[in-house]
Amino acid sequence: MTEVIDVADKWVYVVTDIEVDGPWPGPNSMRSFASVAVTCNGEERGTFEAVLEPLPGAAPNPDTYAWFQTQPEAWAAATTNPQPVHEVMTQFAKWVRALPKPRIFAASPIASDGGWIDYYLRRFTRYGLIQGPYEEDVLFNGPGLCLRSYAAAVTGRPVADVSPQTLPSEWFGNIAHTHRAIDDARGYAHLLGVLFRRARTLQSSAC
Repeated sequence: MTEVIDVADKWVYVVTDIEVDGPWPGPNSMRSFASVAVTCNGEERGTFEAVLEPLPGAAPNPDTYAWFQTQPEAWAAATTNPQPVHEVMTQFAKWVRALPKPRIFAASPIASDGGWIDYYLRRFTRYGLIQGPYEEDVLFNGPGLCLRSYAAAVTGRPVADVSPQTLPSEWFGNIAHTHRAIDDARGYAHLLGVLFRRARTLQSSAC
């Protein structure tokens, strides 16, 4: 018999999606990002969306830029009316700090989206995605959640086989993966709730 661990989940998950013009933070730029803050039950606690000015001295990667030209609506959403980067990241940090604690960053995959957000936070604010053990003023209270890894664990799929194209569209709330940051963040936020429910069901059925 498998013991069911009943742990109250009071976390707020800041589900985030980014759009970048190349693979490297610094030489390339994050052009837009969006976050949807949700509970484990899918209750929304707020949203944040921004378009950022390119980093000084940065330039789009030719291959990434060429791909975006095949997605004109996504490129327009990621580049129209950009705001100064320092202002955006300051506002983002203020928004996160206003969310209830404990709060945790989530993305798919976290190694990519999380790396960019951490770079921008550390460059333009006093915060980071994961801060030191002796810092009291932190944005996020946990180490972060990789939605792709979690989906692989819940579904039994290989991690490389987990994507909006391979999982049922209803798991994303039937929100199309448009490469517009807020659309994709909302889809991933919905996915997180589905995965939590499936994990609880699997745990109960194992007893």
